[in-house]
Amino acid sequence: MKIYYDLHIHSALSPCGDNDMTPNNIVNMAMLNELDMIAVTDHNSCKNCVAAVEIGQAVGLTVVPGMELTTSEDIHVVCYFPDVDAAKAFDEKVAETLLPVANEPEIFGHQYIMDKDDEITGELETLLIGSCDISIMEVTEFVKSFGGACIPAHVNRESYSIISVLGEIVPECNFKFIEVSKSGNPLDYAYPSFSSSDAHYLENISERINSIELPEKSAKALIDYINGRC
Repeated sequence: MKIYYDLHIHSALSPCGDNDMTPNNIVNMAMLNELDMIAVTDHNSCKNCVAAVEIGQAVGLTVVPGMELTTSEDIHVVCYFPDVDAAKAFDEKVAETLLPVANEPEIFGHQYIMDKDDEITGELETLLIGSCDISIMEVTEFVKSFGGACIPAHVNRESYSIISVLGEIVPECNFKFIEVSKSGNPLDYAYPSFSSSDAHYLENISERINSIELPEKSAKALIDYINGRC
């Protein structure tokens, strides 16, 4: 079945995400844009995925719990998980490796954790846009150990991408797909690609444009597709 998607969206948990990027607002905007599947992928945290997944289930939108991980080399990798339990477990491990730098909300922005009613239930103190002690060379297998899949983010960008840092998509990393942002041309790369919004504001969430063929509309089907099992 054809699935229209946006698999790279930041909530208000990301310090660079607008405070209007609440779980309900994200899901409702995706529904207005007639998307079938989205992923909430905050910087180095999955803590707003729980609310977003629950809200999505209530309206028939598949919300894939995810994270935009920053590796030790300062490379962004988008990670996807089959359910919130796997995402929580991964979140805990990543938090242990995150650089212990305190967030300064007046400079970087707030890092709000929200519930299904968009109520703020907490605010993370550790700055989420730093790097983790997880190498690009080990990230694929590390994510798979939690039942997930990952792709290097916005490979065409001049910062925080695998090409800008390493000069190429290193084969030893074992990536099967890549993400190319809308300013890039997927035909420039010898990898199949996704094109998602990397939205930090509601108006940037993708329209019903990009699609993939999956056997069902589920996080597991997406992960199997990325890992080459479909």
